[in-house]
Amino acid sequence: MSASPVYLDAATAAPMHPVARQALLAAFDDGWADPGKLYTQARRARQLLDAAREATALTLGVRADEVSFTPSGTTAAHGAVLGGLSGRHRVGSTLVHSAIEHSAVLHAAERHVATGGTVTGVPVDRLGRLDLTAWSAAVRAPGVALAALITASHEVGTVQPVAEAAAACAEVGVPLYVDAAQSVGRVPVPAGWSVLTASAHKWGGPPGVGVLAVRKGTRWESPWPADEREGGRTPGVVNLPAVVAAAASLRAAAADAAAEATRLAPLVDRIRARVAAEVPDVEVVGDPVLRLPHLVTFSCLYVDGEALLHALDRRGFAVSSGSSCTSSTLRPSHVLEAMGVLSHGNVRVSLHRETTEADVERFLTELPGIVADLRAEAGVVGL
Repeated sequence: MSASPVYLDAATAAPMHPVARQALLAAFDDGWADPGKLYTQARRARQLLDAAREATALTLGVRADEVSFTPSGTTAAHGAVLGGLSGRHRVGSTLVHSAIEHSAVLHAAERHVATGGTVTGVPVDRLGRLDLTAWSAAVRAPGVALAALITASHEVGTVQPVAEAAAACAEVGVPLYVDAAQSVGRVPVPAGWSVLTASAHKWGGPPGVGVLAVRKGTRWESPWPADEREGGRTPGVVNLPAVVAAAASLRAAAADAAAEATRLAPLVDRIRARVAAEVPDVEVVGDPVLRLPHLVTFSCLYVDGEALLHALDRRGFAVSSGSSCTSSTLRPSHVLEAMGVLSHGNVRVSLHRETTEADVERFLTELPGIVADLRAEAGVVGL
């Protein structure tokens, strides 16, 4: 009998929280009507939407009217970047961003360049942490409309100096957009931002719900055709049952976040230490201290990343590799490239509320042999 599967890719999508499942099913009964109408069923739907918005705003520490729900985290990121640039087009057309932003942000930046805008990328160090001196210089340049910084790397887990970056932006009046997809529901997000996005399936909510928060006083204009819903920030009817489930699970995840971080961080420490000690020619990447509590990435020399993923999957382990959101290409991760670290045989392991110590032990026990077998198949022996 084969061992039970072990899911270790929460940074892509966390298993659905039980609270989300309960809320989703209940909202299918009460939340199917259009919340914009006036009859009884619509008023009930409006109550559910208002309650979801209030709960999400409370967790984020913002006003309810600053929060909008989008069809995905990607849509929210596109809207944050393009809307932030549009709102300040009279100031200038330059977007400043770190070299390790999520591909959704980089694709929005590409669209901005294609329509005549300019982009300044800011480097990171070998641990994946923002170069604050370069960031401060970049945001001080003339014509900067918006700055974008991921709160913590989705690939290597390094937490970024958001508060310091925000202070540099504030000194020159440049609004800061933070992609908080890996932080919301897990770790506190520092203050000082003007626009924030998050994605429900990262914290155990259903897929297909993004959050876009725009602080009052921020110059932001919707880049989409006009629509009166969601404060005019994103078009179309929201998937109300999914939004209700997202808000309920966020509240539950945030309430448990500190305890979960305390439980998962030592397991990640164990992975970092054991992989480095027991797998030859491996590089564990990312900051060993200033990092997310649930995520660890390492690269194995002389191993093909895709082959390693398939081998792990055959043994029941679901992990991610390379640039998690550009896995359809064979190009190395832009994040690992920007850090200047090894990208061969890259594995990202990310834990969640259902991950047990036994799961981690089983992974660590089996990994060295799997890597050794793949190297032997490739003719690499004697390491």
